[in-house]
Amino acid sequence: MTLDPLLAAPLVVRLHAATAMAAIPLGAAQFLLPKGDPRHRALGWAWVVLMGVTAASALGITGRAGAGRWSWIHGLVALVAVLLPLAVLAARRGHVRRHRATMLGLYLGALLITGALTLTPGRVMHRVVFGG
Repeated sequence: MTLDPLLAAPLVVRLHAATAMAAIPLGAAQFLLPKGDPRHRALGWAWVVLMGVTAASALGITGRAGAGRWSWIHGLVALVAVLLPLAVLAARRGHVRRHRATMLGLYLGALLITGALTLTPGRVMHRVVFGG
């Protein structure tokens, strides 16, 4: 394992990876820690910001579909842009089940599953983890 491919990547890729990697343990902590208290709200807002930056920075990462072109995975940016505010709104309105389900879906789909896809050959994170 070497961070060299990530450190050599464009700034937008480094920002995207850093915010996504920070959101993973923070999101896990949110699911494990007590809900509804000030700490949950503060960590939740931090997670929302991290996810927003992760999604926004993804728009600057192109090349898999051709230089300057977006791929199907960029559709997740639109999904995050819609679901993230809806999850916050659900919490503010007291719709706990909707909030929990939406946040869990975002965590699993937009972070863990897509994170696993970054480990496919030819991607920066594949080179970080597996070398080459």
